[in-house]
Amino acid sequence: MAAPTLKPKALVTGAASGIGLALSNYLAGRGYDIYMVDVNTDALNKQAAQMQTAYPSLRLHAYACDLSSPEAIIDLIEQINSDTNYLNVLVNNAGITHRSLAMQTDISVTQKVMQVDFLAPVQLTQGLYALLVAGAPKFNATVINVGSMAGWMPVMARSSYCAAKSALHQYFETLRAEWQDDNIGLLMVYPSFLATEIENNALSGTGRRASHARSTVGRIQTVEWLVSRIDEALGKGAQRLFADRFINLASVLYRLCPRWYLRMMRRRFVTELDHPEKEPGQ
Repeated sequence: MAAPTLKPKALVTGAASGIGLALSNYLAGRGYDIYMVDVNTDALNKQAAQMQTAYPSLRLHAYACDLSSPEAIIDLIEQINSDTNYLNVLVNNAGITHRSLAMQTDISVTQKVMQVDFLAPVQLTQGLYALLVAGAPKFNATVINVGSMAGWMPVMARSSYCAAKSALHQYFETLRAEWQDDNIGLLMVYPSFLATEIENNALSGTGRRASHARSTVGRIQTVEWLVSRIDEALGKGAQRLFADRFINLASVLYRLCPRWYLRMMRRRFVTELDHPEKEPGQ
């Protein structure tokens, strides 16, 4: 009997919607086996079933996991390590945000945003590192982190989100230097405003769902547009993707003229001041 043909394998977090779902379909279409991870069990199972129908030969695994829980991540890592002996792509995409002024954001909200957007990618990358090393000689290995331009410049009413994405950037850029001899690629993706579920599920300062619409600058892009840019970046072997030229320019202006940038941002996001909440602890 012939040995089964080896296929590249990818794990994607936040895979039931938005960027994660689009990247899961993108990788499945390129012959990858997919490990889908999401906190929303019903949406995850629905999307997994649809992907399986679209790609009959796809070997797909769906894992419901709450990335705000370090203990749940430990269980997920153990399960992945028991299910496979190599991994070729890890997509750290899952994230949450908030829409609340810094002094009206409860520390529990900041802790949750930091856990999901920063600490969970770190924990997953450490826990799955050996699988990536094992996968590198087979089909190469790459970690794709979905960051944000908010990690490069402040955005009013997103203080904790900015902090988490900034930490993600600094940690993995440091890791890049330490990984030079490990044959593992690292693509940092810095999108701006996208039409995804993350904003529909944004937290308020007290941890409830935010009730007011988000403020934006520049064009709101689709996830399909971003995936096409990621495809181009991977094809070029790029290390960083600054997807939106307008927001990239804004980040440069912030570094060159921070006082001017902060003044203009306050004007553009002034409506955020119209949604005060009770301050934490009151």
